[in-house]
Amino acid sequence: MSAQPAILVLADGHVFHGQAFGKIGTTTGEICFNTGMTGYQEVFTDPSYTGQVIIMNNVHVGNYGVRKTDVESKSVKIHGLIGRNLEEKYSRLLADGNLNEYLIANNIVSIEGLDTRALVIHVRNSGAMNCIISSDNLDVDALKAQLAKVPSMDGLELASTVSTKEIYELGDTSSKIKVSVLDFGVKEHILQCLVDRGVHVRVHPAKTDFATLKAFNPTGYFLSNGPGDPAPMDYAIKTIKEVLKEMKPLFGICLGHQLLALANDIPTFKMHHGHRGLNHPVKNVITGLCEITTQNHGFGVDPDAVRKHPNVIVSHVNLNDDSIEGIKLKDRPAFSVQYHPEATPGPHDSRYLFDDFVSLMKSN
Repeated sequence: MSAQPAILVLADGHVFHGQAFGKIGTTTGEICFNTGMTGYQEVFTDPSYTGQVIIMNNVHVGNYGVRKTDVESKSVKIHGLIGRNLEEKYSRLLADGNLNEYLIANNIVSIEGLDTRALVIHVRNSGAMNCIISSDNLDVDALKAQLAKVPSMDGLELASTVSTKEIYELGDTSSKIKVSVLDFGVKEHILQCLVDRGVHVRVHPAKTDFATLKAFNPTGYFLSNGPGDPAPMDYAIKTIKEVLKEMKPLFGICLGHQLLALANDIPTFKMHHGHRGLNHPVKNVITGLCEITTQNHGFGVDPDAVRKHPNVIVSHVNLNDDSIEGIKLKDRPAFSVQYHPEATPGPHDSRYLFDDFVSLMKSN
């Protein structure tokens, strides 16, 4: 590779110089960091990362190449990539190709050669903010002017832009356990975890109305993960309120967790820098057991509002910052978690939640 220079500019004025990787060009988004040591390809294809430029904490990224099956959606969803060492060479017999070619094919502008430790510490201390990466324009003033026009993630509705456009089905069509999924940017392995448990799944676009969801005659409903701010998603909140009236089991993950809270008049807020990685400790306060979890979210539910709500109980808490990681409704079979129990990649400590959901549907 040529050592073509690239530049990273943050919204607070900080400038970082490195080398180009992936597509030559310019990209913008909200900067965030992921603490995972592996699973970079699954991270890049997670629809929840739409609109974000990601710093990978691990020193070497790309060292085991890329593979067609290691994905969570049909395309790369991050808006840009920042790394210490982004590798072209890889050592994996099963790989289909290298990271540089993969990023070029998916039009992802990237920068390497940065002190990512210092950059992560800065983001952790200063908070999430917009940034711009460029390898075809090194004029800092021009980049700052372009960056100033990028909208904040706070108040940005993105789920409908990554959702499926058409209804589709997965799993055993003869199964008695049927789930209507509202797709706000669902990861493929979440759906696979349901299918593996004998569930017949029908996936619907984000803005599907309740009547269409109900027409499937589902045993339960599922609210998926997804990108952006949940607060502007009035269309989804309205539908979830109607779903809850039916008294059938409901399970939400990540954005789905936040939307379930909003449907119960619990506000959400933008976190200082969010939770992203494969190593976040969470306590199940009902069982007393702890889990190591996979996470990817920049918004959370208001902890005071949850604890004061007469009809909602806290089921899981984050052991790093005591944020709310799970809730359950007292008067109906509905629950949600902020993290990702499918965990691909990551520890499978939390996959019991899919079993709980299936058991709830069978008993209901």
